[in-house]
Amino acid sequence: MYEAGIRTIVDLRQTGERAQDSQPRPGWLTTLNVDLDGLDDAVFWKDFWSNGLVGTAMYFLPHLDAMPERSVAVLSALASAPEGGVLFHCMGGRDRTGLIALLLLAAIDAEPDAIVDDYLETIRLADLRAATSNRNNAEPEIEALCQTYGTTTEGAFRTALLGLDLAALFASPGLSDTNRAAITSWRGSVQPV
Repeated sequence: MYEAGIRTIVDLRQTGERAQDSQPRPGWLTTLNVDLDGLDDAVFWKDFWSNGLVGTAMYFLPHLDAMPERSVAVLSALASAPEGGVLFHCMGGRDRTGLIALLLLAAIDAEPDAIVDDYLETIRLADLRAATSNRNNAEPEIEALCQTYGTTTEGAFRTALLGLDLAALFASPGLSDTNRAAITSWRGSVQPV
């Protein structure tokens, strides 16, 4: 990571998940903890947690609608991170990470099919992700769950992308003009849109 220029990690996990870490992070690495889930909103999560929908893109738009401040906090942390590369992650690198990647790619007007392909690359790497975290590949079960709701993993993500109201999210309190400009230009790495 050091050789790749990464100097900041934005950790999207819940406090309890972070407590499972067994190794300290190096001193040259800044870690910003921003719990994207917001499990304290029990009313929201009753419709997504126990039924497995939290493992799908079907919760993306409802989460953005119910708790936009969570995603805005992540975007602000990414935008205002110290100089250097910024890496963001969750536990499995699929859903919380996928939601933030969706927002970042949409913010720079990436082609919709490229955004979908970026998410599907995570799905295609499911065996590797599972092996790295000593888990089973859950993608077949997630796909079956999506099908019970009349969609697919890809279809659920495409629906989230098509329904995304980035302008409303960017108008949310908590996202400064400076951070908004940094997000829409990836901190100056791409031309602003």
